[in-house]
Order: sequence, then C-alpha cells, then structure tokens
Amino acid sequence: MDGNIHTNASHVHNITLLAIESSCDDTAASVICDGKILSNVVAGQDVHQKYGGVVPELASRSHQKNIVPVVDIALKIANRSINDIDGIAFTQGPGLLGSLLVGNSFAKGLALSINKPLIAVNHLEAHVLAHLIDNPNIPFPFLCLLVSGGHTQIVKVNSPSSMETIGKTIDDAAGEAFDKAAKILGLPYPGGPLIDKYAASGNPLAFKFSSGHVPNLDFSFSGFKTAVLYFVRDKMAEDATFIDNNLSDICASVQHTIVTYLLSKLKSAALQTNIKHIAIAGGVAANSGLRNELQLMANNQNWTTYIPAFEYCTDNAAMIAIA
Repeated sequence: MDGNIHTNASHVHNITLLAIESSCDDTAASVICDGKILSNVVAGQDVHQKYGGVVPELASRSHQKNIVPVVDIALKIANRSINDIDGIAFTQGPGLLGSLLVGNSFAKGLALSINKPLIAVNHLEAHVLAHLIDNPNIPFPFLCLLVSGGHTQIVKVNSPSSMETIGKTIDDAAGEAFDKAAKILGLPYPGGPLIDKYAASGNPLAFKFSSGHVPNLDFSFSGFKTAVLYFVRDKMAEDATFIDNNLSDICASVQHTIVTYLLSKLKSAALQTNIKHIAIAGGVAANSGLRNELQLMANNQNWTTYIPAFEYCTDNAAMIAIA
C-alpha cells in the first residue's frame, strides 16, 4: 500500500461472497451479500501465549486445523450453502507467509472445486475499508490512521479503489510497541489490551517516555521501546516491587505517550491535506485511550470521526468481504 492503488471496482447487486482471512494468528471467515455482512467468525490461537508472541510455524498449523470449521460455521450462521457462493475472497498479504499460504491454498482449492471466481485482497486496504461495513456513505477523501501490531500508517483514502500512504513507521509498529512494553512489565501476550485495561486506573502523566522524532508524517517506535526498557530496568534495580506498586501508572504513561504521538502526526496530516473526515483502523483502533483522545481532538479540530466496531478493528474476514 505504498504509493497509489487503483483497481476497477463496480458495485454489483445480490452477489454473495465468502471471505477468508489468515494473515497472522486469527483464522476468520465471513459471508457478505450485496454489501451486508451475514456472518463474521474468528478463531483465535492460544498456543502463542507461552512464547510471548506469535510463532509463525505454530500459527500456520493452527490455521490448517481451524479453517474448515470456521468456514463451515460462517456459512451456517449466514444460512447459506457453498452452492450459494458467487465468489471467494481471501487475504493475499501482507502477513506471515505460512499463515497466508493456508488461507490462499484453501481459497484456491475451494474456488476451483465450485468453479467460482477467486478475489485477492490486500490486508491493509481491507482494514481501511472496514469503515464501509457500518458507514457505506462515508465521504471521500478521508484520512485513516491504520494502527496494528504490524503496521502504522496514515492513509489518504481518495475512493474505495484509490489510496495513498502519506506517513508510515520507519521501524516498529504502534501495536508492537504496546506489546513490547507489556512484555517488559511481565504482562502475558497479547499485552496491548492489558495495558489499556490497567491504564484506565492510572495517571497518564506519572512517568515521561520519549517518542520517536522523525520528519514529515512518518513514525518511529524503536527509541520509545528502548526508553521503557531502560526505565523499568533502572527502577527495578532500586526497588524490586516497583512494577507491582506502579503498574497502572506505568501503563497509563505508556499508553498516553503512544496515543499522543499517533494523534500529533494525524493532526499534522489533517492540517496539511485540509481533510476533516478522520478515521482509525486496525487492532490498535480498539484501544480505549486512542478512541477517547481522538474524540477530544476531533472536537477541538472540528473533525468528523469514524471508528469501526470492535469486531472489525482486529483481524477479521468481514473487512476482506467488504473490500
């Protein structure tokens, strides 16, 4: 999704699609008919928790185990049989190669067996277009802050088939920064949602962490992760109970730093492009701190904001279906 993307897309009526998403560690399937999501099923993978992160080989094995039941359940909830499907959409990338291969191969085999078209979908475009599920009339152009475990971008969305990345991370993603900070604090994987949970009762100004200073609309999170690591190491050397005694304040400060940094760049992008329709997407868009601060900034800047429902923020197949 670097640069401009142009695809030919025309709206067709009464078409029923089956969509499959397998880019990381969630196996997902969705059925859509004429733009309406009929089912959206996601199977997560607990196997990665003890390793503190996603293990690609284990992820692809779990996809192999989950994909048939997930597709079957999605069809049942939608009250459709495989013979009712007019085409199959799947996540082509980006993502973990082994995980993508499972969904890709399954979709190709199924499409061949029922002699129906196969539609490859860009995972990042799908996150952005998830807004169209509940907001089919969202005005173009709009700006979308796409934030997840693997990606952090500011995207200028000119139309459903034309997007331009105007800012991106030069190293790590915001979601990865959340998870790494959580790991440093000894929280289990995935740690991002736990930081959000503990931050709710903490003081966001208790501790100060530096955020990345990069030009233009780009981001950097490597320095922030190092700052958290050294801070916790030094404090724990002085007092072994420091994390236990200050967990909520540390989490609130971590969250405040990341969210403030993300929104400062988003504000700059809005001013540069003179666009006032602002959206967020991706797994980190489920973060309550980001949602709340975005709303406050929107009130100050006179923005109209768009935030997908929680189930359409994290990896899911409904976003593949709508894309």
